[in-house]
Amino acid sequence: MGLEVEPPDPPELSFVDPNEYDDATISGGDENTDIDYRREELQGFLKEGAWEEAFDEWLEDTDLDEREFGIARDLDLFVEFDFFWDDFADRVGYHAPGIAEDWQAREYHPELDSWGTVSSINAELTEFGQIVSVLLKEEYIDWEAQYEPPEDLPDFD
Repeated sequence: MGLEVEPPDPPELSFVDPNEYDDATISGGDENTDIDYRREELQGFLKEGAWEEAFDEWLEDTDLDEREFGIARDLDLFVEFDFFWDDFADRVGYHAPGIAEDWQAREYHPELDSWGTVSSINAELTEFGQIVSVLLKEEYIDWEAQYEPPEDLPDFD
């Protein structure tokens, strides 16, 4: 059955080096090379409908109930998503926001009452990020990865 809620607005993507996230590692290039994460193009795709399309798909199978979704929305977690082009892996990478482990000490939200709720919200946000990432790659992106491996790699043929 899924949730019956309106999608939040898509996040505004801004430059963050994805390697700063605990859940993402981007390879390719050296430290002096500027990497094009193609956030402007991804932002356009999100606004053109990818965000809402992925949200609708996610709603069909999410395990969140309205209370848990309300907590995530109240905490503005959806606007904290980040999406970026990972040329090395030829994919859209993402960083899913989540509720920190110190949620009890920081009193994040009055309706947060258990680790189960926190875990459920965090897991479902990760699942949503994956759906957005796959949808962008399969339905919106028409460019090819530019990464070319070094010529001195061994030949495994």
